[in-house]
Amino acid sequence: MNKTPSTPAHSRRREWLTFLLITAVFFPLLSVMTVGGYGFIVWMLQIFFGPPGHGA
Repeated sequence: MNKTPSTPAHSRRREWLTFLLITAVFFPLLSVMTVGGYGFIVWMLQIFFGPPGHGA
């Protein structure tokens, strides 16, 4: 099977769709997961060690 090379317009459209997918889906999802993970870790630490404050 002989594949024809993709046209520059098709390649450019695919690059734009990939860029939009990364910026509109991947980065927001990654940032929400990062903040949520950090909040979960802080919550778990407070369950085991108590809330922050003076220990006296």
